[in-house]
Order: sequence, then C-alpha cells, then structure tokens
Amino acid sequence: MRALISVSDKTGIQDFAKALVVQGYEIVSTGGTANVLRDAGISVISIDEVTGFPEMMDGRVKTLHPKIHGGLLARRNDPSHMDAAETHGIQMIDMVVVNLYPFESTIQKQGVTFEEAIENIDIGGPSMLRSAAKNFESVAVVVSPHRYQDILDDLNQNHGMVSSDLRKDLALEAFQHTAHYDTVISNYLSNSTHAGTSFPDTMTPILKKSTDLRYGENPHQSAAFYTYSNSSNGLNHMKQRHGKELSYNNIVDLEAAWHIVREFKEPAVAIIKHTNPCGAAIADSLRLAYQKAYEADTVSAFGSIVGCNQLVDADSAKLMSELFIEAIIAPGFTDEAFELLAQKPSIRLVELPNFYDVESAHVVKHVQGGLLLQSPDALVVDDDALEVVTNRRPETQEVRDLKFAFAICKHVKSNAIVLVKNGQTIGIGAGQMSRIEAVDIAIKKASGTTQGSVCASDAFFPFNDSVESLASYGVRAIIQPGGSKRDQDSIDACNGHDMAMLTTGIRHFKH
Repeated sequence: MRALISVSDKTGIQDFAKALVVQGYEIVSTGGTANVLRDAGISVISIDEVTGFPEMMDGRVKTLHPKIHGGLLARRNDPSHMDAAETHGIQMIDMVVVNLYPFESTIQKQGVTFEEAIENIDIGGPSMLRSAAKNFESVAVVVSPHRYQDILDDLNQNHGMVSSDLRKDLALEAFQHTAHYDTVISNYLSNSTHAGTSFPDTMTPILKKSTDLRYGENPHQSAAFYTYSNSSNGLNHMKQRHGKELSYNNIVDLEAAWHIVREFKEPAVAIIKHTNPCGAAIADSLRLAYQKAYEADTVSAFGSIVGCNQLVDADSAKLMSELFIEAIIAPGFTDEAFELLAQKPSIRLVELPNFYDVESAHVVKHVQGGLLLQSPDALVVDDDALEVVTNRRPETQEVRDLKFAFAICKHVKSNAIVLVKNGQTIGIGAGQMSRIEAVDIAIKKASGTTQGSVCASDAFFPFNDSVESLASYGVRAIIQPGGSKRDQDSIDACNGHDMAMLTTGIRHFKH
C-alpha cells in the first residue's frame, strides 16, 4: 500500500502518517512535507525517486508525471491498465493526502501583490485530487485534517483498507474542495481584470451550509441557511446567544429589521411581521423608541421580530420581556438586559457585530431558473434634490418626520404608504395593488391619530384621490418621488388643503 502526502496545512500530519505506516503504508512525499515527516522519524520516499525527475521551476513542476497520475488513475480490475503500469514501471498509489496552497488566505492579507497571489495557485495538488477522486473505487483522497481520525477508524475496522462508502464520500469532498478553490481564483482574477464592470458575464458564488433550520416558510417545508464565504458583513456574521433554533422566516425577518434600524444614528426600533414593519420609531433613548414602535400597532406586535440599532439595555429589556417576541437583533445586549430576556427560554437573542457596515455587493434575488442582480438601494433621500412643490413649506418637525417616514417606506413592500407623527409610525399600508388602498389601510391602522401627521409614499401619486383622502384625516405634509404626468393635480390638491408636499426624485419600490 502506498500513500502520497503533500500538504500545505500540516496540522496533525505527522501523527496521521505514523498511523498509516502502522497500517502497512509506505509514504511518498514532496518538498517541505517530506522534511516535516522525516523530522518525526518517518521513512519517506521523495517524489523525485518515483518520477525520476527533480522538483523544478521553483516547485511549479513536481507531481505532474505519468508515474504519479498513472498510479492514481489506473483501473485495478482492467488488465490493459495494469499491463501498461507494469510496462512503464508505474506503482499504484492507494491514498492521496493533499491540501492546497493557501490562495484564499493569501489574497485576504493586507497589501498582497498580484504576483504573490498567482504564485499561490496550486496546479499539481488539484490535479492529483481530481485523479484520485475520479478513481475513488481504488483510491482514497483526503483534503482535510479533520478527516484523519475518520480514516484511521475506518482502516482499523476494515483490516487496513478504506471502505468503499468512505472512499466515495471523500471523493465528493475532494471535488467540492477543488471547485471551491477554482471559484476563489476565478473570482479573484475576474475582480482584478474587470474591476469596473457592473455585472459579470459569469457568476461563480461560493456558498457553504451554515446550519439546518427548524423548517421553511411553513412547517412542512425543510430549509437550511447557506452563507457566502466572501461576505464581509451580513447575517453570516450573526451570533445567536439564546433561544430556540432559527427558522427560515426568522432569518428573513431579522434581515428586514436590521436593514430598517441601521438607517438611523439616533436610537431606533423596528418591529417586524412578515418582513414589513408594523411599528417603527426613533427617540432619545432605545427604551422610548421601543415603546413608541410597540404602541404604533400593539396587536400586530405579538409574535414579532424586533430590531434595535443600539446596545439593548435593562430598561428596554424590561419592556420587551412583557411581550411575546420571536427574536431580537441588535449590536449587543448589556449583561443585565441579557439576564432579563434570557429568562424566556424561547426568545432568540441575536447579536450582529459591525452593525452599520454596508456591503456594496450586488443584491441577489432567486427566481426559478436564474438570479436577478441589482445594485443595493443605498440612498434614502438626496437633500440637494428635495423640492418643496406646494405653497406651504413644511415645518422643522414635519421635515424630520417626512424624512423618517420616507426611510421606513423604503423597507415596506410596494405599494407602500407610511404615516408618521413625532418620530413614530402610526399607520402603514403595505403591499397593496393600488396606492389608494395602501392609503386606506394606513389610515385605518392609525386609529384616529392622523391629525397633524405626515405621509410618505414609495412612488408617485397617479391621481389626487390619495391626497384628498389624507387631507380629510388631517395629514399635514407629504413626501413622494414625483414624476407623474398628473403631479400637478396632487400639488393643487395639497394647496387647496394648505398641505405641504416634498418631492425627492427617488422611488423606493420593494418587491
């Protein structure tokens, strides 16, 4: 039996090689790995003794040879293969233990040069892995030190042979490993070559399963959470400190809550149901922001997801503990707040570091048969583009509320109408087929508190009916993108009711 060992990550390799020798394997190795094994007193056959050629070209060429790949690819049950091996002096290799040059960690280093990156592209290693994995019926291929003990246990149970089931499993792992490796290189070269290109011709994302989830959108659906390996900030970095396992819906709603509250620097809270905010508020303290967000819709808040943009303190936690909440996402929790909330065994407490970091990466949406990519909706309003189009100018507090309302509107399913008073949403109409229906729902949700409030619309008003309805309930100011052929009808309606209107020039549809 013969094992070829050539590893970049040398964790545990000496003990593993010693155990292989005990099982009757002779060891073939390359360069630095051979030296490490010899230092442990292990007898090693150098690769150049097998190939008859020295390692050359700074180590770029050492294992790309018929006496290596013939020993990996030969079908043991094919007489013609074995005759060719005997004719050319090719000895069979029964196990390959290879992990690759650290390309991914190299390119993550500060100041790494393009030349350094290129020299860390492994060629011989992936070639051996693919050859061994293709011939898994006869060859065991090992890419991770985490597998060493599994293999030794299997050898002990199978009289020094690796079982066929484990060989097949290891082959799958090897092809996944080389696919990941090639994808990292491809993405690096693509970014280096086409840095100014908005959308690549080919996408090669790398996703790894983070965890199985309790279930999908409904209990009869299974689900799992996969994360991008190169995402610097997002829910792949969240830390669940307490509570039941997360479900598919929990993660979707956690993201919605996070995206809303990170729009604001002052203390902000959003209470989410089915990805839409049922209440959101800003205030001088997190406790007051939570109280206002809860009071915006006390019925819908039951069983919600809560997002906080500040460290959750004890005062806020006391209020939150009085309501059935599925999960809370925040930059962190004080010790006292954590102790208070953790008394509820089911509530999920989720911390997200770098809460305000926003990636410039494309936003991806899956559709059956493909993906949609777009740049992120990173802008709320452009102050320079804001225009007062009515006779009445909004007052200072109204402007503050209008900007807050428009920021919330950005995160509400279209068609969206948001009513706000004093930094608190009082009525939200989400996901309606017509704008006037969204207005009607928002007014209904406000339950008679609309007098003196302001309104945000995610898109223009196609008719003046929405303005007339809002005016009849005492709404004093409106913010909307503008751009309708009938804008003047809405402006005239505002002027007729002494209302203020701001146009932004920015639409915030969310589908």
